[in-house]
Amino acid sequence: MNAFKLPDRRGRATSAGALAKLAEARVAAFEAEHDIALPDAYRRFLTHIGGSGAAPFYGLMPLERCSLLVMNPREEPGTPRGFDDAEPGGHARDLFLHVIEMGCTDVCVIAVTGPLTGRVLVGNSDGFWGPNVSSATDFLDWYERWLNHMSAGRDNRALELTSPQLRAHPDRHRMAPKIDSP
Repeated sequence: MNAFKLPDRRGRATSAGALAKLAEARVAAFEAEHDIALPDAYRRFLTHIGGSGAAPFYGLMPLERCSLLVMNPREEPGTPRGFDDAEPGGHARDLFLHVIEMGCTDVCVIAVTGPLTGRVLVGNSDGFWGPNVSSATDFLDWYERWLNHMSAGRDNRALELTSPQLRAHPDRHRMAPKIDSP
């Protein structure tokens, strides 16, 4: 198994949190089964770095455990929106892939379709808070930021996952400056 190994606190390679790459055929089968195309950055992460393991909160879920969600319709202005399971084959609404379990009903998702495609969002399935759109441009940018923050000894709150109100796709309008690594 080819696995990317994360360093421990002393910089030694360790198998704890090792990320095993996924075969291209396995990723393609998931896409075909769910009738979606995964965002390019997330797809490259799966096939070149790893399919599950080390990530914020409870870690990156294996692809077979990831589920498609849709954002609840807006009810009253200013009220948070949650997420529901997507109906099979019903792609009329923007789709989000649940990739990291944060605990209770909090979720970390990647937008699969719609104007936020490729962006990472965190929110609460029941709509108690959020969702918040990461200022990172895609999953790789978000994951690299997390690695940089962890190596600098910062916790998950330091990720600053929220961005200003998002009005356009990042390829058409950049919402936040790229954060340089320390």
